[in-house]
Amino acid sequence: MMYDSTAPLLLTPVDAEAPSRVRRLRRLGIGLRPELAFDAFADRLAEVTGAPYSMVNFIDENRQFFAGLHTPDHTGDGSELTSTAAGEYAPFRYMARDHGYCPHVIVRRKALVLEDVCDYPRFAGNPVVDEIGIRSYLGAPLIDRTGIALGTVCVVDVEPRPWGRAGLETIKAMAAELIQQIHRREDGGI
Repeated sequence: MMYDSTAPLLLTPVDAEAPSRVRRLRRLGIGLRPELAFDAFADRLAEVTGAPYSMVNFIDENRQFFAGLHTPDHTGDGSELTSTAAGEYAPFRYMARDHGYCPHVIVRRKALVLEDVCDYPRFAGNPVVDEIGIRSYLGAPLIDRTGIALGTVCVVDVEPRPWGRAGLETIKAMAAELIQQIHRREDGGI
């Protein structure tokens, strides 16, 4: 089958679970503000995978919020957790829902490996390719004990990356680890 470049591609999948996800996130008290614990997790995720960027991402009906974020210029001192005068957190913590690949992971409820996003017509046209320069992605859903996909953990790079099976297993294991932390927090253990 040949790829028809004139056919419109659905860039962002329909997410029927978004309202229940938002209710669950609010009950858990996560996904509204950055947290040092999630930033530390993102730092560790970047270290384990060798990726320059990593996120703990929670998604509502309209946007994505990086409650945990690691970037190459990340200071690690918590200074980026302060809010602006308007009460909003720094704009780099937010992304439109139709940008990036995490919305696909949420709807698919499975990990996604894109060693070079340009190899996939459906993903190559995503705004993060041209606007940010993202070339590779590795992400896994955060599915909690209620069966709701709360968000994702992911890593990205501006160069193609051969994530392979090892990368896939790593991101899935890290997602499972973070879900356990969230459950312990809910149970009053953290």
